[in-house]
Amino acid sequence: MSSVAEAARRVLEAADPYEKVKAARAAARAWRLGKLDHSFAVAMPDAPARPSLPELLPPNRMPKRGKGGSERGRLALLHALAHIEFVAIDLAFDMAGRFGAGFPRAFVDDWFSVGADEAMHFAILERRLRALGSFYGALPAHAGLWEAASVTAKDPLARLAVVPMALEARGLDVTPVTVERFRTAGDEASARILQRIYTDEIRHVRFGTKWFEASCEELGLIPAAHWQSLIGTHFRGVVKGPFNDSARDSAGLTRDYYGAIA
Repeated sequence: MSSVAEAARRVLEAADPYEKVKAARAAARAWRLGKLDHSFAVAMPDAPARPSLPELLPPNRMPKRGKGGSERGRLALLHALAHIEFVAIDLAFDMAGRFGAGFPRAFVDDWFSVGADEAMHFAILERRLRALGSFYGALPAHAGLWEAASVTAKDPLARLAVVPMALEARGLDVTPVTVERFRTAGDEASARILQRIYTDEIRHVRFGTKWFEASCEELGLIPAAHWQSLIGTHFRGVVKGPFNDSARDSAGLTRDYYGAIA
């Protein structure tokens, strides 16, 4: 690895989960130690490499997993979260490698650190699955998570609007309830993992909001209005509550962004 783009592409091209986590950690460490050029001559792939398992299914074929009340439901939920974090590794490094040339060096600082976080999140969830007698790949997973990257591949503001400021922000809304369900079921170990992830995700959403607002200021755009326009164009989901306004506020994602279109 000699450049930001080369390091990011190496993460995206790693199919094996262990190798992807290893590549993510290596890239983040190399950047932090000043071993990577702030260079973007290497293009990002259209899609990242994926392991043979889990089987990837379209949303309408995904089995219902319940709300975590049963042991089977909790395993299914942990597996789904592990898959989200696995894809999030690629989303973070693609953000840096694809769009970093148009931003200050601090942009790479933020998204490489996010990628390292996501790798850590995946690793501890996968370890928890194994402790519970399962593993990542034991169940099918959602095939559409990379779609958000595909539809925003040419517009960094659209990517920021959809991935950290919509998809990750939704995680801030639902994770506290999930933590309480695991605690009620007596699974404190899993609850602590999810609480750690929740804390980190507030920072990730904050990075998205920070760079979105900085770009809007540079382009003379009104951030909330432009975010709403981009969500209407590029976001395939629905912006819906209930919202964790406190966590969103901590991330700079105030209600003037999402309140009018919820």
